[in-house]
Amino acid sequence: MPGHADRDFERQLKGEGLLTAQVFYFLPDYPSIIQEFVWQDYDEAPDYPVLFKFLDHWRREIEAAIHSVRIAHDRRLGPRELRPVGNEFTLQ
Repeated sequence: MPGHADRDFERQLKGEGLLTAQVFYFLPDYPSIIQEFVWQDYDEAPDYPVLFKFLDHWRREIEAAIHSVRIAHDRRLGPRELRPVGNEFTLQ
C-alpha cells in the first residue's frame, strides 16, 4: 500500500507543486479582528483548481468572511527535471 509521501511524489511528477495559502478572514462575532488560517496542498499553477475548490468550500460551509488570500507556490520537481541515467557505478 503506497504511503502519503508516494502520492505526493506522484503529484509532483505530474507537474503539481506545493501551494501554501494564507487565508485572512473575519468571524461574525468579531468583525473588527482579522484572523489567519494557513493551508497547504499540492496544486497546479496557474489555474490552481485545488485552491479554488477549497475556497468555494470555505464560502459555502464556513461562517467566516474571507478578507484576502496570499499564496506561495513551489514546483520543485516535474517531468522535465527527470532524465534517465545511462550507467551506474558502485564503489566498495
